[in-house]
Amino acid sequence: MNGGWIGVDLDGTLAQYDGWKGIEHIGEPVPLMLDRVKHWLAEGIDVRIFTARVGPASDGRSPTETIRVVEEWCRKHIGQLLPITCIKDMGMVELWDDRAVQVGLNTGIRADGKL
Repeated sequence: MNGGWIGVDLDGTLAQYDGWKGIEHIGEPVPLMLDRVKHWLAEGIDVRIFTARVGPASDGRSPTETIRVVEEWCRKHIGQLLPITCIKDMGMVELWDDRAVQVGLNTGIRADGKL
């Protein structure tokens, strides 16, 4: 991979998710994704947690509190801290997410062929 960073969604992609249980709860790792992330990191690839958890919250919680919880999860399961964001930028080269629908570049056509 040439430069850039890979965004990995947290809930439902990197961590098991079975409904919102508050900021203090993050599920156990999804083994295949955890291994994939560790492999990328070993190759020197910039991997970032891409999660709505740190976006604007309607419940008044501070993103700082949420970042602390996600950092603890990273330390425990990945063995290091990863950058945590909810913002795409021009440096993102891939996004791994359980809710995303991929479309062809400049076409609007779904990559899976569905309408």
